[in-house]
Amino acid sequence: MSNKITKSIALLGLSMALSSGAAVASANQSQDSAFNAVQNTVQTVMVNGKTISSGYLQSGGKEVMLPLRDLVETLGMTLKWNPDDKSSEITKGTLWTTVKTGEDRYTINKMYTSLGTAPVIVNNKLYVPASFASEVLHAIVKVEGSSVSISFPEQEKTATTQGVITEIKDNDGHISIHLNGIQGDGIVLNVSKDTVFQTSEAKALKLSDLTLGMSVKAEHSLATTMSLPPQTAVYTLTVTDKIETAEIIGTAGTIAEVRTNEAGVDKSILIKGLGLTEQSPKEVVLNLSKDTVLVDQNGMKVEQASLVKDAKVIGFYTPMLTRSLPPIGNATKIMLQIATENTEPAL
Repeated sequence: MSNKITKSIALLGLSMALSSGAAVASANQSQDSAFNAVQNTVQTVMVNGKTISSGYLQSGGKEVMLPLRDLVETLGMTLKWNPDDKSSEITKGTLWTTVKTGEDRYTINKMYTSLGTAPVIVNNKLYVPASFASEVLHAIVKVEGSSVSISFPEQEKTATTQGVITEIKDNDGHISIHLNGIQGDGIVLNVSKDTVFQTSEAKALKLSDLTLGMSVKAEHSLATTMSLPPQTAVYTLTVTDKIETAEIIGTAGTIAEVRTNEAGVDKSILIKGLGLTEQSPKEVVLNLSKDTVLVDQNGMKVEQASLVKDAKVIGFYTPMLTRSLPPIGNATKIMLQIATENTEPAL
């Protein structure tokens, strides 16, 4: 049975357990919300082993609602309230989400999702549906009789992804790193203040040390969005390349032409597609040399013979290009976006 189905069953049980003991709320309920709520009579509600005294609400005996501040602060998270638009920003480590009163739109890894019920304010408290705890905060919800327990796993299971950096994005202070593709390809890693950057020798790095085209190994959360590309929180990013200071730009697309000199030795490829930066042309000819690193999307070495017409690639190079059309430059790395049988790691 999938984890999502298990959570849904638990939440259904929670709703049934709470609806059996509901009583009518007091008449002086806050006018900030038209939420027709009733106080529940669950005997014990535990969050990480601590009892929440605020209680829970239900809408029409169906949707269980949790007091947001009590919930997240008991889970060790930080809540920042914005009175201007009645929204809250919740953070803990790599987790970041927002909640806005009256909008059934919740943020998971910077992507919006609907839970079927909007947050409401009742008696000056902001309430969210119980599914917020499981789906957004990745907490564990358990119901045993009239007892409800909510816990946040301290040691979250992680996954590892290897690949090549294709974009580093700063959106109003929210940093993300795209690996192994552009647009809907690859995976997006959301960075927090707790994310560790390091070399293969565990030497500390800064975000500013990262460049396009770097081969990396990322330890990240198992929880990902259903978007294309999927997004997830990254805990540790290990650079497996040498740290270079040169600026790198790139072009992603397909090989339109493979060129060799008269001796059939020197080779270059014409890539047509999309520039990765404002400086990157949509079409570029890249000269290949013995120093050009050739890898697939998993960071594994590929042979130069794999770079054939119509192959999907991302070429990385310095901004030093000729003024010809298309411009010509020297490739530092080519990432082939087709899996190969070669499993030798690129060093």
